[in-house]
Amino acid sequence: MQGLTRNMSNRSFAANVSANGPVKIEKVLICRPNHRLGNMLLITPLVQEIMLTFPACKIDILVKGGIAPIVFKNYKDINAIIALPKKPFTNLGSYIQGWIDIRKNHYDIVFNVVNDSSSGRLSAQFANATFKFVSDDHSDAQLKVGKYEHIAKSPVQSFRKFIETLGFKPRDTEMPMLDIKLDNAELAAGEQVLRRLVVNDRKTIGIYTFATGEKCYSEAWWGEFYEKLKTVCPHHNIIEILPIENVSMIAFKAPPFYSKDIREIASLIASCSLFIGADSGIMHLASAARAATVGLFSITNPNAYGPYGNKSIGIDTSKIDIDGCLAIVKDILLQ
Repeated sequence: MQGLTRNMSNRSFAANVSANGPVKIEKVLICRPNHRLGNMLLITPLVQEIMLTFPACKIDILVKGGIAPIVFKNYKDINAIIALPKKPFTNLGSYIQGWIDIRKNHYDIVFNVVNDSSSGRLSAQFANATFKFVSDDHSDAQLKVGKYEHIAKSPVQSFRKFIETLGFKPRDTEMPMLDIKLDNAELAAGEQVLRRLVVNDRKTIGIYTFATGEKCYSEAWWGEFYEKLKTVCPHHNIIEILPIENVSMIAFKAPPFYSKDIREIASLIASCSLFIGADSGIMHLASAARAATVGLFSITNPNAYGPYGNKSIGIDTSKIDIDGCLAIVKDILLQ
């Protein structure tokens, strides 16, 4: 699929841009056919950027799976979420209908989020739109350095350059942060859950000890980290947010919290003073909950996937040991 879609390019704009100035942008399609929580959260900065740039426009999002409606629940300018099934051949009718939807609707702009996503490139090319962003014009070398490197920031930067080509003046402010847009009721509910867990007024650190594959640290690593964290932060509560697998790499030594409700988990994390966890969807959820987040990276690149904003940081644990990580944690808590 990557070979078939490699040469797909952005639609030529020159003939379509009015001599009287930029055209009106009223409807935008974002193509991110992926079902993972982290990948949905990582496009929230792009969604915010589009909303801030074109306040009157409506946005459709093409995705796979059913997590997107939960992530974008409080995004009022989302017009529709077109969800392709994760396994198309077991639900062929829904799969075909999704492709029909992006073809029958007309969009002013269609934007493919990830360059090397063949399904994203194909859907952006297939969609009915005046202007199409299928792939970034920047070389791979450029995308791997500086402001193009982060996977959440890169689409925003590409969008800004794209609309500049269309005759619009892009925003030049700071990049939007990940945001699941918790409302006041959700935040209050998270506070109540936290109070039931810790039963005191001390500040709380939330840890998440699970991750997939090689990103998951061992029980020995987490055991040492947890014991030292208690020593470094003796005046803080420590709770553990559990994964859907309901496992703990510290043998459930900290008060545990388990839920399958993504927004409930985010609300609890938002009530914590700090979240610590390995590179995972829950780490991105903590960042999107606007919590100060320490991401632990053993194999993936923190410059590309690390949390940012709200005193957050990604730590490369191949270069910084546990004591070094805890020194960073202590510095954040003292800010």
